[in-house]
Amino acid sequence: MILTKLLFIVLIIVCALFYILYIWDFALVLLIVMIALPIIMFVSTLIAKRSIKVEFAVKDKNTVKFKDFPVQLVVTNNSIFPIGKAEAKVEYYNSFSKDISSFDLFLPIQPRNSQRVTFQLNSKFCGTIKIRTLYLNIYDPLRIFKFRTASNIHTEVTIMPEGHDIGGIVHYSDRVNEESDLFSEHRPGDDPSEVFDLREYNAGDKLNRIHWKLSSKKDDFIVKDYSLPIDVPCMLFIDLKCYSENDSALPVTDTLIETFLSISQFLLDNERCHSVVFFNASQNQFAEYSITSSADLASVVKTLIASVDDMRYCQKPDVYFTENDSLSFASFTYISSDFNEKLLDSIDEEVEADFKNAVIIIDDIDKTASFGGGYSSLNVIPVVVGRISASIKDIDI
Repeated sequence: MILTKLLFIVLIIVCALFYILYIWDFALVLLIVMIALPIIMFVSTLIAKRSIKVEFAVKDKNTVKFKDFPVQLVVTNNSIFPIGKAEAKVEYYNSFSKDISSFDLFLPIQPRNSQRVTFQLNSKFCGTIKIRTLYLNIYDPLRIFKFRTASNIHTEVTIMPEGHDIGGIVHYSDRVNEESDLFSEHRPGDDPSEVFDLREYNAGDKLNRIHWKLSSKKDDFIVKDYSLPIDVPCMLFIDLKCYSENDSALPVTDTLIETFLSISQFLLDNERCHSVVFFNASQNQFAEYSITSSADLASVVKTLIASVDDMRYCQKPDVYFTENDSLSFASFTYISSDFNEKLLDSIDEEVEADFKNAVIIIDDIDKTASFGGGYSSLNVIPVVVGRISASIKDIDI
């Protein structure tokens, strides 16, 4: 571009000398054209710059890991002036990582038209892929002038985590939410407020469960099976704070979220409604969400991923336990990537629960040797990055 400008300066000087040496009308016209041409290029490109609209178009805002997803950069030129060359600088990154990648896009922009450039991205880790333009440089047809526009035009795509099969036992507790009306659809229980099923009398059935009115009509004893409440005080606590600043930060966070998803899905598969607590940076507070169905779980996962801001700030979990000093559950599971012995001792001693677990994400299996023991009721489960199913085989929850 500098060479082009120098060339035009030289041409103008040559035309001026030509006009001085040869007093012809043609020499004058040539000099005027050479002086006016850059001015016309400057004005027309400036008008085009102010008439250009830039945006991203993404067909699906949610996708899965390892799958390519298309993103379109849409540049609309509402002016009558064409842009022979435009250069866009695009960068993208995962909200759980500090690593930023970038690339260039080149395109012409026709007048009163929209140009679309499609590119493909993918991610092998869950999170929010944030995409933005650093700039769009437009050039006049003669490449004399360059104008910069469309900085920080952005969009984002959520990469959903994958669930993994885990092994364990879901225990049924006497602790229930008495105000709830959620009951098992597959197992009978002892809650007389809801009838699960009617069946014929078997030896040993309690007399107070006989449905006398229906029995008189059937000429046989009909017994009521009561319902099993499934809305018990069961909580998962996720510590979203990233304790790794090296290359393992992204896979550790990915495993952390997929561990939560796997345990939560395991509870739902066993008809155990539960709640989850994590620090929501967008709300600047610890937030609690109830999960009673797969739709609830999907919504919570999206909220969890979106709750992490670019600063990746997360309040320490100690704050939550300090503010809530009388926690009582049928089961409580703490999920973190930090083996904080002081905090785990506090959970072991102060959180009242029939079953307590601490699931700790590690990036090296050798780190399990440093895990201390001696907890009276807390079960510590190390989960190696990328090996969720193999790590969680016998969780009691």
